[in-house]
Amino acid sequence: MENKIYSFEIEILKEEELDIDARKAVEEAKKASQNSYAPYSKFQVGAAVVLNDGKIVQGNNQENIAYPSGLCAERVAVFSANAIYPKSAIRILAIAAQTGGKFTEKPITPCGSCRQVLSETEIRQKAPIEIYLYGTKEILHIHSVADLLPLAFDF
Repeated sequence: MENKIYSFEIEILKEEELDIDARKAVEEAKKASQNSYAPYSKFQVGAAVVLNDGKIVQGNNQENIAYPSGLCAERVAVFSANAIYPKSAIRILAIAAQTGGKFTEKPITPCGSCRQVLSETEIRQKAPIEIYLYGTKEILHIHSVADLLPLAFDF
């Protein structure tokens, strides 16, 4: 029998420790959360991706009364970026969430479906996507989607 250990490092940062691109991404994710359509959960999530040419694309969660028909902020941002700028790779993804007009203290993480979409995007572009998960008390920095989903479906 062979055992394999998967491990990864998460940096815990404060907003002032972010570099300029990460700071812009977090600010755009926070702005995007304000425009989400979340009448049922009242949980507004925003995402922003920074492309390799510096362009930023926002996404936010879009709920629907037929619950499975909604879409998470991360996928909205990634799919929008791929539709508008199909030849540009994603370098950074930032995610922020708020409820009741206040941003969450703890960062939220992508759901399983979003992790798989992000993983395939990272594999397809052959370059890591840095992830910044915003919370008012801390920001988590993860160096690659592969760290969030080490056993992703692969092709």
